[in-house]
Amino acid sequence: MAQNVRSVVGMIVVGIIAWIVAAVVAIAVDADSKVIWTCVVGALLGLVGIRYSLRRAKRGQL
Repeated sequence: MAQNVRSVVGMIVVGIIAWIVAAVVAIAVDADSKVIWTCVVGALLGLVGIRYSLRRAKRGQL
C-alpha cells in the first residue's frame, strides 16, 4: 500500500473514531435519536470511504 493511501485511510479511521466517541457521548447525555443516528451514519460513511479509497488505490488513481 502506498504511503499516501495509508495516510488517507488513517485520516478516515480517525474520523470514524471521532463519530463513535460522539455517539457514545450522545447516548450518555440522552440526546435526541436524530443526533445518535447522525453519528452512526457518519461512522458508516467512513467505512464506505475506506473501501472507496482502497479500491481506487488498486486501480492506480490515488
